Amino acid sequence: MYFVRVVPTGQAAPAFLSLAAHPLRWRLLTALAAGDYRVRELVDLLGHPQNLVSYHLRLLRRSGLVTAHRSSFDARDSYYHLDLERCAHALTATGLALHPALRLEPTPATPAPPTTAEPPARPRVLFACTGNSARSPIAEALLRHRTADHVEVTSAGSHPKPRIHPHAVRVLREHYGIDIADQRPRHLDTVAGHRFDHLISLCDKVREAYPEFGHQPRRTHWSIPDPAVGSDNDQASYPAFRHMAAEIDTRIRYLLPVLTRATNPEIQP
Repeated sequence: MYFVRVVPTGQAAPAFLSLAAHPLRWRLLTALAAGDYRVRELVDLLGHPQNLVSYHLRLLRRSGLVTAHRSSFDARDSYYHLDLERCAHALTATGLALHPALRLEPTPATPAPPTTAEPPARPRVLFACTGNSARSPIAEALLRHRTADHVEVTSAGSHPKPRIHPHAVRVLREHYGIDIADQRPRHLDTVAGHRFDHLISLCDKVREAYPEFGHQPRRTHWSIPDPAVGSDNDQASYPAFRHMAAEIDTRIRYLLPVLTRATNPEIQP
């Protein structure tokens, strides 16, 4: 008979492991991985009392995995957001703490399938915000850019502005090499009869106002503040646009595997 001798290292379990191991916190992480939610929505979704959900959200916020900010629709509400990038780093650190060979490497790209007479259906995505002048057109442009046109993507607003915000045009041109200078905001009513697989709202106000779609697209909310609000100096607001575009780009990178799994193997994360 052989015995394995366990040598104690004196090291505590990584913080991420301790946090994620709790059943309710794992369910919170899983829910927030799909989109941003308010506390009362998480209470309904998970079926636990609000004080218990709030307690575990507080622990996740303290760790930096979850952030919260006031809703732009109702300042009495807050939206909670899971930082997937931070989760990815925490998972890598957890593997390395166990053994240096457990470093998480990027998954190799899946080879494109053989060409067939009938190409696979492209996922259809709608980004919605209020003015369709900054957040949603930036999301539309970045998703189209990152999927090489393998996704049918559009954007619209509940109260479209007369033009795309100049800072939105500038940030896409300077940091991503994308030009949307000729694009014009469109109203949600113009796409109400279209069919979408994913409907992603990017501002809290439009989440309460966008039209119903009879075919029931998958709804996701990204609570992203309007970068044009809160600055009297238009030039001073440009860093907020850079930050907003970077956040949207990060979220889109984590959206790609969802689109890949659902419909089209040609989309590469």
